[in-house]
Amino acid sequence: MVRINRYLAQCGLGSRRQVEKLILAGEIKINGKKVEDLSIQIDPVHDQVQYQAHIIQPDRKKIYIMLNKPVDYIVSTRDDFSRKTIYELLPSLATHCFPVGRLDLNSEGLLLLTNDGDFANSMLHPRFKISKLYKVIVKGEINQEQLQKLRSGITLGGIMTQPARVHIKTRSTGKTVLRMSIQEGRKRQIREMFRAVGSQVMSLRRLQIGNLKLGDLPAGRWRYLTKEEVHKLKRQAEGENQ
Repeated sequence: MVRINRYLAQCGLGSRRQVEKLILAGEIKINGKKVEDLSIQIDPVHDQVQYQAHIIQPDRKKIYIMLNKPVDYIVSTRDDFSRKTIYELLPSLATHCFPVGRLDLNSEGLLLLTNDGDFANSMLHPRFKISKLYKVIVKGEINQEQLQKLRSGITLGGIMTQPARVHIKTRSTGKTVLRMSIQEGRKRQIREMFRAVGSQVMSLRRLQIGNLKLGDLPAGRWRYLTKEEVHKLKRQAEGENQ
């Protein structure tokens, strides 16, 4: 028996947290009956699971893609406002993959896509402690008091963020360049953290996820992860490289 959220993740519908939203929204049926119970377990051999009237089964071949997302592209399959989406930059098979986390319209850099729900969950869930490293350029100067608040945690929406690693790289007239590492991925988290300490993000670029670096991959280009890269990320999530 397999818990329903894990099964849906294995089918490539998203990470476990993402598919839980589908369950709670009543979009999943088991043997023809709508389910909204996150604790339900299924028999993958005998039970029939449906999403949007289609029978779904786990993907046999796992796909792992890294993209250097440019600014002005949204992380979505389509957009009601006719904005450009990342899937315009990707091969057709990527339509079966979902993004591992997000980068907003004005952010750029390393983005992972996969049809492996368990892998996505291990990259996203804070308990696996996979850090994401960013280059952040903010308006004006950042002082030590602001840095200490970012490092200690900021209350956003009534919830305290986990401590962040923040270091100033350079200062120049009108801006400060920093390196920032977090283990969470709330919506627009870094921008909101800087706003909370009275600063404003001008540019945000993700450079690294776990031990995987963006490297010299050009903006707008993609490539498959190597087996070694996937293996190292999985080992890191398991704590073997912590």
